[in-house]
Amino acid sequence: MRHLKHRKTTTTRFHSTSAGVDKLANALGVPRREVRAQRWQFPDGSFFYHPRYRWCLLIKAIIERFCPAFAPGGVVLYIGDAENKFVHLETAALTALGVTLDSAAKIPDVIVHHRAKNWLLLIEAVTSAGPVDGKRRKELKDLFADCKAGLVFVTAFENRRTMQTFVSHIAWESEVWIAGDPDHMIHFNGERFLGPYPDVMPSK
Repeated sequence: MRHLKHRKTTTTRFHSTSAGVDKLANALGVPRREVRAQRWQFPDGSFFYHPRYRWCLLIKAIIERFCPAFAPGGVVLYIGDAENKFVHLETAALTALGVTLDSAAKIPDVIVHHRAKNWLLLIEAVTSAGPVDGKRRKELKDLFADCKAGLVFVTAFENRRTMQTFVSHIAWESEVWIAGDPDHMIHFNGERFLGPYPDVMPSK
């Protein structure tokens, strides 16, 4: 009797954000080998991207895609995360704007000065938590109360799927940018589009 050899097949299932990470990395020109190095394979055959790598890709997209499109000529004054609050810091430029960053404070992920309009863009890069909700907007408003530039609150997501998870929490009078659709901005209410409101304008 002829016996047929059983072949075990593994169905590869991707984490819900995996396709978005691949697409974003490709759009940013990140080599495939670097993307593969950050992809973990679980015993069931599914893949998952390390959250920190996703976050770093989103920061890269903010600097290389968001800034040129919506803050041309802007200066990146700060980049930080939970592991290292001061990845990049322009102390003198922040001081000139009346801003002093305390290491104990909950600082946004990216701070950009749009010099042409004298706006300070406070950007939260969200891959799993932390959009600019009502509470966070107030925290940032208080933290930058002495700033000599108008404040703009921005939540950045890698894709629409991630945004959908947090859309009910996003604060009014704030902006949303999606790296997967880099040429567009979503404005949450108000009469302005990507601009500071009267309550966060610098005092004369």
